[in-house]
Parts: sequence; structure tokens; C-alpha cells
Amino acid sequence: MATSLKATTATFLQPAKIATSSPSRNVHLRSNQTVGKSSGLESSPARLTCSIHSDFKDFVGKCSDAAKIAGFALATSALVVSGASAEGAPKRLTYDEIQSKTYMEVKGTGTANQCPTIDGGSETFSFKPGKYTGKKFCFEPTSFTVKADSVSKNAPPDFQNTKLMTRLTYTLDEIEGPFEVSSDGSVKFKEEDGIDYAAVTVQLPGGERVPFLFTVKQLEASGKPDNFSGKFLVPSYRGSSFLDPKGRGGSTGYDNAVALPAGGRGDEEELSKENVKNTAASVGEITLKITKSKPETGEVIGVFESLQPSDTDLGAKVPKDVKIQGVCATELLSSTGAQRHICGDNLCSHYLATATLVFLCCLLLLASALVNL
Repeated sequence: MATSLKATTATFLQPAKIATSSPSRNVHLRSNQTVGKSSGLESSPARLTCSIHSDFKDFVGKCSDAAKIAGFALATSALVVSGASAEGAPKRLTYDEIQSKTYMEVKGTGTANQCPTIDGGSETFSFKPGKYTGKKFCFEPTSFTVKADSVSKNAPPDFQNTKLMTRLTYTLDEIEGPFEVSSDGSVKFKEEDGIDYAAVTVQLPGGERVPFLFTVKQLEASGKPDNFSGKFLVPSYRGSSFLDPKGRGGSTGYDNAVALPAGGRGDEEELSKENVKNTAASVGEITLKITKSKPETGEVIGVFESLQPSDTDLGAKVPKDVKIQGVCATELLSSTGAQRHICGDNLCSHYLATATLVFLCCLLLLASALVNL
């Protein structure tokens, strides 16, 4: 093959004659040394050397180096991305700082899933006795643990750390209700309205996933500010109109499986759990502790610990105990107190000035109308 390649190359480099329209003129094409070198060929009077093989080796080497560089760049970018995602939650902001941000500044940062903090204030609960209205009550979980069988052998069931499988949509917000401060320093809160439930799913170390409905519905808590607790309602994770894969539901669908079960005695209870859907609510308990307050603005922040059951799959499974720990925040508004967050200081001044100006303009128009009469 090398001999034929050399012969072909030699033929290409030899002078050639091309006939033109004029029979008396011949054009000679001679080999150009520059063209030969650019093609990887070198000619000499004695022999012709082909360097295609060496150039191909160089090309393969350059491709290998480029692949190594690309792999290193890819690994570096992956490291940067993992490092960015490992930075954790964003800095906790105050209510005013959150309100000053635009939608695009908040989007994708996790700030919308956080409860606000307080700038300044007192480390104790400093509100005077009286009746208040709790507004914008926020519950932000920071830890989910589920009571399950321990990984260690012969160990009793214990609360285990879990991995969150839900997006950042598990914070309860805009909850409101009456908040009363007694003369002896005790407090009482009753939940009446707001975004008071969120569907959450966590995963145990063994891989089992536990869905539950994080909620504080109909919460009634009372006690001292540093430790007041109460019970709340935990609705069914699924509604009565939910249909399972076999078309069975609580208020709709089949009463049982399409085919008659072939089970013997002893299976009635198990079959009944699957066929008869139970959407009854259960009860949870929560303990709250106020850690900081700012009476001049009505802001209060604290921590909470909630214990509630998980999903029962409409009565087919035994619920697990779920312990939820996190931070909470609210704003206490008195009937005669300032409502800064409903109408901020600067905003209220602006509205008051505008209303005064409109009132004066109306008086001037009325006076001019009376003069014309």
C-alpha cells in the first residue's frame, strides 16, 4: 500500500500537459513545494517521504488533550454547582426587607418560604395585657423526624432524620386569629383562617416515603409565652372523593374490588381496610415558645415543635408519628394600636397627605360653587 501511495504521489508531482484551444501553445503545471508541504508530503530528487502517519498521531494527541481539558472543566462546573446548592437557605430577612424586594428578586431564592425575623426588639415577650389580633402568623419547619423502626438490630423505634422530597412549599402563612394576653402574663391564641395546611412527603433512611399533611387547623394554644401549647385538627391526607387504583373511594367509586376476593377467614379486617375508606380527621399537638418581640411594631418571633400523625392511606395503613420543629412569626395588632405592616409608616404618611390634599380640593370646589350661586 505504501508503494502504491508513493507512486500516486510521484505521479501527482510530475509535470503535466494540458491541451488548450490553441494547438501551438502548451501550459506546463509543475509541482509546487508549498502545496506538497501543506498536504504532509515532502519531495526530494532521490525519494519521496510521506508524513501523513505522524500528522495523524499529532492530531489524535491534540484531541486527547482537548478531551482531558473538557472533562476537567465539566468536573469543575459540577463542583461549583454542588457547592452553590450546599450553601443552604438564604439569609433570613425582616418583613420590611421582604416587602421591598420585587418578584424577580425573590423568585427562586427560597425567601418566599421563610418566616421573617426581627431587627432589634426585646428578648422577652413585652406586650401589655389586652386583646390582640394575630395577623400573618407563619410556621416554617426546619426539621422533619419520623418515628420508625431503628436501623440497629433489637433497638426500639425512635425518631429518625428524614430527607425532604417536597419542594419549598411547606411553610404555613397568613394565619390569623384572636390573641389574648392576660394580666398574669399568660397568652391564648385561636386559629381561625389562613393557609393552614401543606402536603409534605419525607423519606426515611431505609427508603420508605412518608406523606403527611402539615397543619395547625383549629389550633387553640394557651400558657406562658415561653411555653404555650395546644391541640389542632389533622385532616385526612386524601379526600373522600379520591379513587384508589381499583376505583374505590369514600364518597364515590366502587364499594369494593370488582372481583370477589378469594380470601378465607381472618382476611375480613384486612379487606375491610382496603374497601372501606376512612377520611376521619385526627389530632396533633404543638408547643410554641416566644423568643423575641417588638411591641412598637407588633412583631413576634419564636420556635415551635409539633407532633402529628402521618397519612393512613384512607385507613389502610397505621399512621406514623411525625415530629416537626421550626420557627414561627406573627404580628399582634391591637384595636387602638399602630398597624405598621398593614399600612407602613411612610405609606401611611403618604396616604394621610394625599387624603388631606383631596379634602382641601373638595372644599375649594365647594366654595367656588357657592360663590357662583
